[in-house]
Amino acid sequence: MPISAINYGASSSSDSGASAAHDPANRPGDGNSSADDPYAHDDAHDDAHDELDLLGDDPLQPDLSSPFSFKRKQKPRHITGFLSRPARLISALASPFASRASHDIPPPAQRLGSLPTHPHDNDTHPGASGPGAGPDYHAEGPGRRVAYEDLTAIDWIFEYTKERQRQRALHHHTTPHRTSSPSSSSPPPPPPPPTPPTSQSSTLPALLSHIRRLLDASQVWVVLILSGLAVGALAAAIDVATDWLGDIKHGFCSPSVDGGRFYLSKTACCYGYDDEAICAGWTTWGEAFAGRRGGGGAGLWVVEGATYLVLGVTFAVAAAVLVREFAVYARHSGIPELKTVLGGFIMKRFLGVWTLVTKSLGLVLAVASGMWLGKEGPLVHVACCCANLFIKLFPSINNNEARKREVLSAAAASGISVAFGSPIGGVLFSLEQLSYYFPDKTMWQSFVCAMTAAMVLQAFDPFRSGKLVLYQVTYSSSWHGFELFPFIILGILGGIYGGLFIKANMRVAKWRKSASWLPGPVVQVAVVACLTALINYPNHYMRAQNSDLVSNLFSECSQTLDDRFGLCHEGAASAGTIILLLFAAVLAFFLAAITFGLQIPAGIILPTMAIGALTGRAVGIIMEIWQRNHPAFIAFRSCEPDIPCITPGTYAIIGAAAALAGVTRMTVSIVVIMFELTGALTYVLPIMVAVMLSKWVGDAFSRRGIYESWIRFNEYPFLDLSEETTPIPDMPASQIMTRIDDLVVLTAAGHTVASLAAILDAHPHRGFPVISDPRDAILLGYISRAELAYTLHAATRPPRALPPETEAFFAHQPLADPRSTLDLRPWMDQTPLTLPSRCRLHLAVSYFQKLGLRYVLFVDRGVLQGLLTKKDVWYVLNGAEETRRTSGMQEGEGLGAGATAPPGFWSYVTGPRRRPLSQLAGYRSL
Repeated sequence: MPISAINYGASSSSDSGASAAHDPANRPGDGNSSADDPYAHDDAHDDAHDELDLLGDDPLQPDLSSPFSFKRKQKPRHITGFLSRPARLISALASPFASRASHDIPPPAQRLGSLPTHPHDNDTHPGASGPGAGPDYHAEGPGRRVAYEDLTAIDWIFEYTKERQRQRALHHHTTPHRTSSPSSSSPPPPPPPPTPPTSQSSTLPALLSHIRRLLDASQVWVVLILSGLAVGALAAAIDVATDWLGDIKHGFCSPSVDGGRFYLSKTACCYGYDDEAICAGWTTWGEAFAGRRGGGGAGLWVVEGATYLVLGVTFAVAAAVLVREFAVYARHSGIPELKTVLGGFIMKRFLGVWTLVTKSLGLVLAVASGMWLGKEGPLVHVACCCANLFIKLFPSINNNEARKREVLSAAAASGISVAFGSPIGGVLFSLEQLSYYFPDKTMWQSFVCAMTAAMVLQAFDPFRSGKLVLYQVTYSSSWHGFELFPFIILGILGGIYGGLFIKANMRVAKWRKSASWLPGPVVQVAVVACLTALINYPNHYMRAQNSDLVSNLFSECSQTLDDRFGLCHEGAASAGTIILLLFAAVLAFFLAAITFGLQIPAGIILPTMAIGALTGRAVGIIMEIWQRNHPAFIAFRSCEPDIPCITPGTYAIIGAAAALAGVTRMTVSIVVIMFELTGALTYVLPIMVAVMLSKWVGDAFSRRGIYESWIRFNEYPFLDLSEETTPIPDMPASQIMTRIDDLVVLTAAGHTVASLAAILDAHPHRGFPVISDPRDAILLGYISRAELAYTLHAATRPPRALPPETEAFFAHQPLADPRSTLDLRPWMDQTPLTLPSRCRLHLAVSYFQKLGLRYVLFVDRGVLQGLLTKKDVWYVLNGAEETRRTSGMQEGEGLGAGATAPPGFWSYVTGPRRRPLSQLAGYRSL
């Protein structure tokens, strides 16, 4: 029986990805196909990503001659000395004429056609002469690839290599050579004879080449501009629909008064009124049921409260049903998943059409329900879904996962641009919070996409106020030096709020995941929505939509025409108002902590801003009362006598910025967003001070923001580039890697198709190292499970239809018949990145973080020593808290909620026994 594999011991992981146990798309009811079948096909969700992703070849054709060579060809030797100068002079003089006839010389991509059509043809040792001489160029390189499976990591190096080859082929007016002969060993037909050089024949191809490259370069800009247009229009529609559904809980626009229409919101129905309280066209539900003259005040209050409760719960349940039935990835804000995707992870259907439709409709219903959630974060997910929809129109982008992520990073900026009316803030948000790889060109692309989306939103003007967002304000007064002290207090309070909120939200999420007696997600949403309505309605600050509340809290009393909450009335600056504001902030804290994480589209940015604005407005009123009662105090001597000294709205702005910084741990983007909201350059300094202090105080609780905490909770294999967030243990990589004794490796020869298929059936690993022989263990390369499975599947089907006993090998076999053997070298990565086993773990982690690797092989003088995967690194960086429990869990399962490491875990990993981390974790899916 041929030797097929060597199992040195208990095996572990071999390629990067994630366990299907953690895939929310595998839950019942979402219609996903099995992830275990690499050939399963889903017509409803099929897209260009499922197509074969190769280096310019179709793997259905077994002819493996077209990959580019990675060897640099030897330059021709020139005669040195004096005799070489005339030759150089003649070459320089003849260069203009050589450019005309350059089309006579086939470019490198065409010259590949002269290579043998099978890896065994004309293979000789380097340095041989005669026909067929030369090394086996076409069998080298990173190997061919099939489409990435769901919940696996992409190979950034391979994707950029593929893009460079595509650009090289485009530069030489050709495309990579494709052959249609599956088993022929004869070379392709020679190129047509050269045509005589003429001016027209040389100018036209050059012009066509420039046009072709221009069109290729413009594809990204077309996608971004179309995405900006779509996001701006969709955001305007979401704003209008949310405004109307949010107002419908309180009343409706009467068609019988002033030409009103039922589908108009309160703002549109009362357009032209400075005070909406005197608007005759708006009818509350209490007035509609009890009559304008009939019924007492208590009866009206009960009727309106019941309607508010019923409609709010209905909207929330409808959003939850949409998510459960049509797109489970439409839940939450989507930013943790988006960060993971941009970091190089595959989540199919996360950016699909159904996710876009469900997210948009569900977001309107969820926000209109009155629950403490926002639409700002989910709009980023919506923007990336729009961009992914337009990416499918251009295969050159859609078939390259690295380029696709660059475009998605740029498109994400448009989501924040329309959410806050802040194009520059959106660019910085994408740079600071979302993007894993953000080159200079992406910043410019982000700016164009964000600007386009903002212009479209401005053109639609959904609020009929000329504002991009409802809570956009302008301040006419500046701040005083003594106000820096309360601003500092707000910054500290924002950091405390952020730290406490993250801990509370994570506790609720872990409890919700571990408590088996809890009802289903739809019932949970209904219960929280009912509780929220019962708490919100008695407090008029919490009863309104979050955007209306934030708008009134930010407003300056001197410019307020409609004082909806009575914050600017005579006597509003009182202890009762302060107590109500702080009480509303505390209640909102608990409601937001239990709401964020439900199975509905929900963001956390706007609720956080509302809570911070409530606290900031209360502090501003305290300062206003103090200054009004003690105007002679030494700190207030700088106030002008006839102008209000304290503007409570500015305190609300700074409180909102501090709370947002405490929850998300962002800095620069928050300052710019708040500056663009207020348009007041004078308030940049206090906002910066509050944001800085909030981040420092929040980092004292935990260095992870709310999005990073949810990434950790969901166990997404995302490696943060910040060492402060993820400290790296100081240890050798050999103590963490999976040693060769625990690996299943493949030898260079001695395989058959049947034996390799048996190995795939017996071992669930995502890939296998390839060595020369069992004794020397010289590393030859690495082959992923997906490529090996596909090659075996295609080889045993027509047109080749090889029998199971066919010989297969990973190294050059000069006597093998290419028609009756299976050469797996083109599918093997023959240039994997390696490190010495004695290197420090910090160096290995840097490889994963900076290069986006899926795995690293450790060798000493060419001898394989071990393997380290992305998931292993993730376990190490997340510490003992996220390590699998050794008891009560089956092999291959994911980490349970709230799992903690067993006692002595780190001594178990790093002690003298040096057991591999992956063996302790039992993780098989990397």
